Amino acid sequence: MNPQSTQSQDLLVVKGARVHNLQNVTVEMPRNSLVVFTGLSGSGKSSLAFDTIFAEGQRRYVESLSAYARQFLGQVDRPDVDFIEGLSPAVSIDQKSTNRNPRSTVGTITEIHDYLRLLWARIGVPFCSECGEQIVKQTPQQIVDQILEYPEGTKFQVLAELVDQKKGEFVDLFKDLIAQGYARAMVDGETISLAEAKPLKKSYKHDIAVVVDRLAIKSGISGRLTDSIETALKLAGGKVTIDFVDKKGADAKRNFSEQMSCPNDHALAITEIEPRTFSFNAPFGACQECSGLGTKMAVDADLVIGDVEASVLDGVILPWSTQGKGLFHYFSRMLQGLAKDLSFSLKTPWQDLPEEVQYAILHGNDFDVQVRWKNRYGRELRYTTGFEGVLNYIERKYLESENDYSRGKWAGFLREIPCPACEGARLRPEVLAIKVADTSIAAVAAMSLGDCVEFFAKLKLGKRDEKIAAQVLREIRARLDFLMSVGLDYLSLERAAGSLSGGEAQRIRLATQIGSGLTGVLYVLDEPSIGLHQRDNRRLIDTLIKLRELGNTLVVVEHDEDTIKTSDWVVDIGPGAGINGGRVVHSGTYKQLLANKDSITGDYLSGRKSIALPKKRRPIDPKRVISVVGAKANNLKNLTV
Repeated sequence: MNPQSTQSQDLLVVKGARVHNLQNVTVEMPRNSLVVFTGLSGSGKSSLAFDTIFAEGQRRYVESLSAYARQFLGQVDRPDVDFIEGLSPAVSIDQKSTNRNPRSTVGTITEIHDYLRLLWARIGVPFCSECGEQIVKQTPQQIVDQILEYPEGTKFQVLAELVDQKKGEFVDLFKDLIAQGYARAMVDGETISLAEAKPLKKSYKHDIAVVVDRLAIKSGISGRLTDSIETALKLAGGKVTIDFVDKKGADAKRNFSEQMSCPNDHALAITEIEPRTFSFNAPFGACQECSGLGTKMAVDADLVIGDVEASVLDGVILPWSTQGKGLFHYFSRMLQGLAKDLSFSLKTPWQDLPEEVQYAILHGNDFDVQVRWKNRYGRELRYTTGFEGVLNYIERKYLESENDYSRGKWAGFLREIPCPACEGARLRPEVLAIKVADTSIAAVAAMSLGDCVEFFAKLKLGKRDEKIAAQVLREIRARLDFLMSVGLDYLSLERAAGSLSGGEAQRIRLATQIGSGLTGVLYVLDEPSIGLHQRDNRRLIDTLIKLRELGNTLVVVEHDEDTIKTSDWVVDIGPGAGINGGRVVHSGTYKQLLANKDSITGDYLSGRKSIALPKKRRPIDPKRVISVVGAKANNLKNLTV
């Protein structure tokens, strides 16, 4: 074998790079090494790392795909470079790729939440969400006894659920049901005749339940009801649904299961425990109030009320007032009627109004108000109308908005608050009542990662559960350890991805890549140490070394001294920024960098140059101080500083 070709295979060679301010750059660096790109801000580090090396790696990958696949990815332009040799498949881990989807959390990004769902589905112990008693098995006769407790004359259908949110036409299913002697089925909430059933739209998800029997509560139906319940349980795998014909809403249906029953006979809304049950991104487990977001938009009284020293007539109610001209006439007449009923003056400053009057104006009043006004002919007219209150009015107008302008206008008075139904847990109450070691899945997601590691380290299970959960627990613990190794022990799994800083999001992706165990990959990172305390910097560097030892090449754009010292190869780009940069000042080891007198970075690292501390600091003016009172965002605990 040619020794020169063997040597070139161990090098990543870039020749003639001219992207942005790069001035025909040619550089060689070793593969399977930790390579740090350093230099002044704006010198061209990211242009070489991301816009040249990574961009060419991505372009080559896209070109290797079929023409059919390329049409979905779009065209990737070739960077302005003569050629690049020794390039591996490239993965970019930058600070711009944070997912802003409100449904995306630390747990979903790292896939830890997927393993938690699997763990709770397999070894979770269900409890009743109403009384807290443990859910137990029940016999068909016990189900019959509960149904017979309803008042005499209650009409109902016995349903066996066969399809739950699945796609397909289900033509063969309808034929099988007809052959078994069934006449009716409930499809997507509507009762149909099986003889007239048409193929369903196969691109939509459907619910199908066969009508086993139609009955009314009366004496002498116990035998027939028992047969019907046993048939439905057999058809639906241990589940049966009772559809009360004359009822509507949440009381119209009641689910029973042989495997799940409350000892105090409370109705259960959940009949099976599957991984999807614990997903807040699916209707099976998501809180019905907030649809799994954990938050709701609610009108904030502090945003509605302006200067509290102003009166209602002067325009203290911002959404009902014109700028500098007081109340709109329509609301003025309505509030005059309310003022007459509650005996207060619209000229009184807001802060001087009694609390019950302020509450009535903001939240509405239980009784009607009489509105009076004069038309253009001077005739007095009056009518009676209900007063809904300022907050309810704004919420109604926001929900009724049909365009972005109107929605944006009313959104200025709304604030995001935790969902009052699930208190930010995102899941239904009956899902939160399923526990492992007396802990719900939401409680574990709310823990800091450090507490989460401790929880799983101390988790004690029975022999059967331990055997079932062994592999899942191994994956969970490994992923948590990766996150801990990059200094993210203070985050929680429920933390929204959109609230993460660029450095945090980058380190999460870095931990995920270590967990994937890929080898022979070129990773390009953008200042992974940004925002990281020096205490955790060593752990981050160890993580980068671990990724390198898997057989990968790391190109890291970095200013951190410890990272530069640890690197196998340093490329210093400069000497200045913009048009004064774009050249390779140094390409070699850290020791060679210290000896390079042309490198500004080398000058400061070696001590040849330094920035002197000022001998005198400016005095602090106590009158010019910024105060933060009661900060509670993310993990802040009512901070005042």
